[in-house]
Amino acid sequence: MSNQPTINPSLGPVFFISAGLVLLFSLFGAVYSTSAEETFTAIQTWLVAYMGWFYIAVVASFFVFVLYLAFSRFSSIKLGADDSRPEFGYLSWFAMLFSAGMGIGLMFFGVAEPLTHYNAPPIAVSSAADASRQAMQITFLHWGLQAWAVYIVIGLSLAYFSYRRGLPLTIRSTLYPVLGERINGPVGDAVDIFAVLGTLFGIATSLGLGVMQVNAGLSYLFDVPVSVTTQVLLIAAITTMATLSVVAGLNAGIRRLSVLNLYLAIFVLAFVFFMGPTATLASSFFQNIGSYIVNFIPLNVSLLSTATNDWMGNWTLFYWAWWISWSPFVGMFIARISKGRTIREFIFGVLLLPTGFTFMWFTCFGNSALYFELAGQGGNIVDAVQNDLPTAIFVLLEQLPWSMITSLIATVLIVTFFVTSSDSGSLVIDIITSNGDLNSPVWQRIFWAVTEGVVAAVLLAAGGLTALQTATIGSALPLALVMLLICYGLLRGLNTETTQNLLLVQDS
Repeated sequence: MSNQPTINPSLGPVFFISAGLVLLFSLFGAVYSTSAEETFTAIQTWLVAYMGWFYIAVVASFFVFVLYLAFSRFSSIKLGADDSRPEFGYLSWFAMLFSAGMGIGLMFFGVAEPLTHYNAPPIAVSSAADASRQAMQITFLHWGLQAWAVYIVIGLSLAYFSYRRGLPLTIRSTLYPVLGERINGPVGDAVDIFAVLGTLFGIATSLGLGVMQVNAGLSYLFDVPVSVTTQVLLIAAITTMATLSVVAGLNAGIRRLSVLNLYLAIFVLAFVFFMGPTATLASSFFQNIGSYIVNFIPLNVSLLSTATNDWMGNWTLFYWAWWISWSPFVGMFIARISKGRTIREFIFGVLLLPTGFTFMWFTCFGNSALYFELAGQGGNIVDAVQNDLPTAIFVLLEQLPWSMITSLIATVLIVTFFVTSSDSGSLVIDIITSNGDLNSPVWQRIFWAVTEGVVAAVLLAAGGLTALQTATIGSALPLALVMLLICYGLLRGLNTETTQNLLLVQDS
């Protein structure tokens, strides 16, 4: 790739247009909350009815693409110079992958999703045991390999073009093989703006879910009222913590919080495993993995042909859009921490390590809740899932010893997930809007950290979960189209490098 461009690290159209669009959106949601709620509902209905097939097809294509790269002749190429070494060890690398990629979602849906599918199966079942198995199959499908394949598309492209080819660490760089010098113009600006908006709404969705659950935990522990007002105040408080972390930087703030996050998550996971139905959970884990592998393709097809539009919009399509919306954020973040790894190491590390932990998490929490329910000891878990989704994890913990202590630890874990998602996202958005500058002014990082909190608060006030889901699904559509071009650009760049290397060998 000769005559590569240098993108000047300065504020420009991407920052001002992104900030302006977010400001307009926030004003609309805050001032016209009733109209905003109606608009969000109408947009989600249209997207699910007419574009659902596209989300499913594009996520499947991303998964096939990254598998191809992992086993291709490109797999040994390093993300950096041939003699470069990874900046972070495996523990820190995995901790940051885990905290940025799934975090709050695991806490929110760990109990709620399996119990929801068990209580109302989207595909007809003949018994409660079948409903239980199907519930775990669907949950694994939503949180499994396809989610991380979406992140890999952007993360791998960014790492390759930035560390191997010397381009700035920004989304437009991944399209250099397709657009050439035009990445410096309006087309490149538009690509980065789509990435900023998708990232911002994806993170706002996670923050909204997280703060709903923090509110539920505080209500359970200290009788704090559950209300939008309380949730907005919580967003303000936790966003302040995230701002302090992002100001501290990657090593001092984000890395340390991510490692703390991982240790807390492992503690909660181990507690549920050993204090819950341990033997059942151990066997269920392997059964769930086997069922996931065997039913991977059939389940995708069955859900598309059998499940209702409402169900698909609330679950599968919401997840696929959520992962796409998060992909610039998580992709850039994992690119930032993955310099020096090979393409194969990057793909299998990102694909398998967080997925394995995620599967253990859903087995412990989901199968524990299903165990108590099938044994007639479920208490109010199903009621909590039906009537107040964020409380489900706390109702499960009531079935185990020391529930007040573990509920407090779970609430702290949700807060740390909130902070790591927000500070990581702020760092990424700041890099994109600064044209790849890794050392932008502190005030810009503060601006985006605060903006994420404001958007999350607006979405909660203007429609709650429906607004969060709609913002995610809508912002993912243009970004998915950009990601298809990114796949093509990466393949073209890799082919160019291997061709050049072959010519050098022949010349020598």
